[in-house]
Amino acid sequence: MASITDRLPRPWRGRGDGPPPQGDFPPPPDDSEDPEFFLEMTLQEHLEELRIRIIYCTVTVLIALIASFFIVDEVFRAIAEQANVPDGEVVTLSPTEGFVTWFKVLLYIAIALSMPMLVFQALRYIAPGLTRREKRAVYLSLPVVSALFVGGMAFAFFIAIPRALDFLSGFKSSLFNWDPRASELVTFYLRLMLGIGIAFELPALMFILGKLGVVTAQQLGRARKFAFIGVLIAAAIITPTPDPVNMMIIALPIYVLYELGILFVRLT
Repeated sequence: MASITDRLPRPWRGRGDGPPPQGDFPPPPDDSEDPEFFLEMTLQEHLEELRIRIIYCTVTVLIALIASFFIVDEVFRAIAEQANVPDGEVVTLSPTEGFVTWFKVLLYIAIALSMPMLVFQALRYIAPGLTRREKRAVYLSLPVVSALFVGGMAFAFFIAIPRALDFLSGFKSSLFNWDPRASELVTFYLRLMLGIGIAFELPALMFILGKLGVVTAQQLGRARKFAFIGVLIAAAIITPTPDPVNMMIIALPIYVLYELGILFVRLT
């Protein structure tokens, strides 16, 4: 496989190894059968490609913002309902807090809706610097990456967060009046959903590393006990409550995903 040093800019385009071509031979086509072939681009070409991808991403997010406008209120009401907020009205303590919090939810919904296009544009930007083997691994994992991230966010929204909020809202109710602030409640939701969504990407990461030959199923199998400890630590960091029940609700699915990742690597 071509090394990183083989991909440093050269005065010719072509393969990632071997001496420069003799004479004025044309560079090999981008669809070369060599799995180690990758395309080199000049700095100007990189900047032009980046400009095009940014334009596509910006337009996509703007369209998603318009679509998100029609559902943001319902999402906010669902958050307030899950948080057991009295009368469904979340407290704001500053003149701009309501608008800023509402717009933050609107923006995150738009980014979530735009994510497939954003990931696609990112892949289009880095694709010329990948070999055929690397492109195949990335493209094969793309549907799995999207499904796992959406699944992780859904797991957080419908299972993990409601249970955590039930615990927090009922904790020492004789001593504390549960009435969370709007900005802190939204930050709590976004941090937990993002953390669980990223944690659910573990099988996809293992698949890519296995496809590139970095790890094997045997190595991952021997590391099970260390992986389980790492999963417990990650769950303790992600979980907003100190009780072991909520921590295990997050830890067990992530460890199951680790075992699923071993299966993916074995199938590569």
